[in-house]
Amino acid sequence: MSTSKTTETKNAPSKKSTRKEIGQKLANALNGLKDALGEKKFERRIKKAARLLTAGIKTKPVKKEKKGKGKTKTNKSNKASKVVASKAVAE
Repeated sequence: MSTSKTTETKNAPSKKSTRKEIGQKLANALNGLKDALGEKKFERRIKKAARLLTAGIKTKPVKKEKKGKGKTKTNKSNKASKVVASKAVAE
């Protein structure tokens, strides 16, 4: 029993591993085409499709935006009507 704590960090999967997973899933889903196209053409097309599908994937983890006091929009018409209403009440 070790007393050291293990921390789990979620790293984004690499493009290469993601591409392999997608390739395997496509090959399983489209197994009937393997007979029609042949082994070599089928594998080449699966590889191209997996590359196209993973083209936009980023490997860096997404940064969270800081929550801060941003500029808030105020409804100027409400302010103007309150000023007019308060002047009318005062008179």
